[in-house]
Formats: sequence, C-alpha cells, structure tokens
Amino acid sequence: MKKQTKIALITCWYGNYPWYFPYYVHSCSFNPTIDFYIITDNLDEIPNKPDNLIIVYKTLEEIKETASEKLGFTVCIENPYKLCDFKPAYGFLFPEIVQGYDFWGHGDIDVVYGNIRNFMTDEVLKNHDVISSRHDYITGSFCLFRNNEFMNTLFKKSIHYEFVFRNPMNFCFDECNYLFGELQNGASIFDFPDRIQSMTYVVKNEEKKKNLKAYFDFIIIEGNPGEIEWIEGKIIYKKEFEALFYHLIKLKTSCINKTVLNPIPKSIFFTTDDILSKQE
Repeated sequence: MKKQTKIALITCWYGNYPWYFPYYVHSCSFNPTIDFYIITDNLDEIPNKPDNLIIVYKTLEEIKETASEKLGFTVCIENPYKLCDFKPAYGFLFPEIVQGYDFWGHGDIDVVYGNIRNFMTDEVLKNHDVISSRHDYITGSFCLFRNNEFMNTLFKKSIHYEFVFRNPMNFCFDECNYLFGELQNGASIFDFPDRIQSMTYVVKNEEKKKNLKAYFDFIIIEGNPGEIEWIEGKIIYKKEFEALFYHLIKLKTSCINKTVLNPIPKSIFFTTDDILSKQE
C-alpha cells in the first residue's frame, strides 16, 4: 500500500478561544490524516478535541526568544497578531513540530474545513513545493510548504524579511503586503517594486527562476455569500461546488447568533449572517 503524505498545519493563538472555535475543532476531527497544531498559552480544556488536534504550550515571550536566537537578531513581537508575519517561518522556527512530516503549513482557526485530502491529493503534493488556496496570492489562512531546508528558509529570499521581523508593524508578509485588491483585479505582484517583498513575491520570483513549483487555485470560500453547507466533513457551495474550507473572516463578526449549535449536527448551513442546523 502506498504511504500517505504526512501533513502538519500550524496555528498560533493567544488568549481565549473565540466563540466559533468548536466548529473549527469539529471540522478537524473529520480530517484524521492531517495533524493540526495550535501553539498557545491557553490552558483551557478543549471539549471534543480529536487526537489529531495537538496543543503546544508556549508563551509569546518564548516564541520571541526562540525566533531571535534562531534568526540571529532580535525580533519584535509585541502582540499575537504580529505572528502573522512570521507564518512562513514556522517550519524554520519549530523544527521539533515539523520533523517527520512531508509538508507543513500555516493556518487559522477562523475556518471550517471540508475534506482536505480531496484537494491536497497525491498528484498535487507530488508536483508542487508550495500550495496556496487562492489563485492570486499566497494565503495566510492555509498554505503548505514541502518540508525541506530550501522551503523552510524560503522567507529569507525576501530582501525585507529582517526589516519585517524587527518591526512592530504588521506587513501582511505571509500574503501580499496588503495588495489584495490590486492582485484580485489582475495586477502582477511584480508591478509594485517599491513594496515589501511578501511571500507572494518570493514564491512567484522563485517559481520564475524554476527553483520551485507553486500551486495557486481558488479552492476556498470567503466573505458572506450564503448557501454554504458543511455536511459530514465536506464544504459545499450552492449544492454544487466543493471547497477546501470556509473562511469565517466576515461571518465571525456579522453572525447574529453566536451560540454554537450543541451538539454540532451532521449538516450545518451558513447563511449570510447566521449558522443553522437546518436550512431556512
């Protein structure tokens, strides 16, 4: 039998878990062949936590000290949100976590996963070194990197990485230095030579040099489109299109009822402003 590619997804989270966290946990349990790591200072017990959701206890100060030591300069991490800039360095910073995996990735907890293996197939993983879940830029909410030295230090290909890591500001380094609108409207990351060289720039540039193979495809759902169903481990849009996950980036604030369905049913409907156990 062919050995399955091993994948680890890493998220850093500090403080109380948000109201929608049980949906994230539940969706992880339907992806038993993926290991999900949360690096956190939160000691709370997680109800219904599956075995493949692994909690690693580290303080923010410990991460800062580790990063400074490994990188050879003092990094600036004054608040947890700054860790977004460090996402592409997780494989470099946490070798004890990624050891033994074929791919590691960074993710978020404001997502409800569908069937990850339906998208991260053997063919996709075999033929690519970095995998984004959008067609236009590297995605902070989900991105995979082949676990080797070149990919784990890929962030160093940016001439600005040290400046970014030393600076308290957030630069959206893991994605595209806030060029979302421009890239969505068809611009190239190379059209902005004066901007911070983000990971989108780095990946595109290294791909152009044929140093890696990158996968860009729009396989997620974002915003508040409604007509989304999570059904026994799959995310389906308009009863027709399957997605890797639903990103709750807007619904987590606009949802009118933030009481989590208990128990979480086999089928969940995401409307434009609510989460329901049955379609209304």
